Amino acid sequence: MAAVSMAAVKELRERLGAGMVDSKNALIEAEGNIEKAIEILRLKGLKGVAKRGEREASEGLVAVKQIDGSATLIELVCETDFVAKNAKFIALSELVLDAIVAAGASTVEEALAASAGEKSVDATITDEAAIIGERIVLRKVSRIEAPATSVYLHQTSKDLPPQIGVIVGYEGDDADAALSIARHISFADPVYLSREDVPEVDVEKERALVTEISKNEGKPEAALPKIVEGRLTAFFKQVALNEQVHALDADKREVKKFAEAAGITVTGFVRGKVGA
Repeated sequence: MAAVSMAAVKELRERLGAGMVDSKNALIEAEGNIEKAIEILRLKGLKGVAKRGEREASEGLVAVKQIDGSATLIELVCETDFVAKNAKFIALSELVLDAIVAAGASTVEEALAASAGEKSVDATITDEAAIIGERIVLRKVSRIEAPATSVYLHQTSKDLPPQIGVIVGYEGDDADAALSIARHISFADPVYLSREDVPEVDVEKERALVTEISKNEGKPEAALPKIVEGRLTAFFKQVALNEQVHALDADKREVKKFAEAAGITVTGFVRGKVGA
């Protein structure tokens, strides 16, 4: 059995982020050759990727990159918070995001097919998952095109990378107001920009529901239309950004009115949350 120095183990761990025992065993098998040990770890890791396919990946990070006229958000997930804050995982997210932005990808499918150096993003993630030893998944890719964009990233724990990310696309010059709206979106979690964007089938479903609820409460028949419309307004305030009361506005204006007062128009937004 070849002797393995602690310096070699340390170097291998730093290069791959692998565990100490795995690194030492690979070096023993490779008779101290670091490059051969790297290949051994990669091959062993790749064999385990399929076995990890059903494991839950509910940790990870959200990352955003802005360039002129657009911003791209990704959600990259793993199995444990230990890996989520690992430098190797964070570096992988940066590599993946750069490749996606360069390709102009706006869907997960387009992103996985994008080139990340000599390999695709998909192959790069698979290789790194083999080394890190956890399931890693590119779960979300969103791209906003707008005259201006504002980004807000939120850490749910100070020890972890951002797990909530928001991009707001807008027209106008008040960057502070746009950032304030992005922060509002991070916890208000609207689904649509305006009430006009809510699918009609969803509106009618909600209308039927609140009508039935109002009847069961014994509301007067003559008052039902007004009551139903009032409850529909409450529904829109839940799902449509423009209808929501801006949580950070001292005057408690709706987001649309807050934006108008700041001289900006929100043209679109995306929100990503790890595991959501």
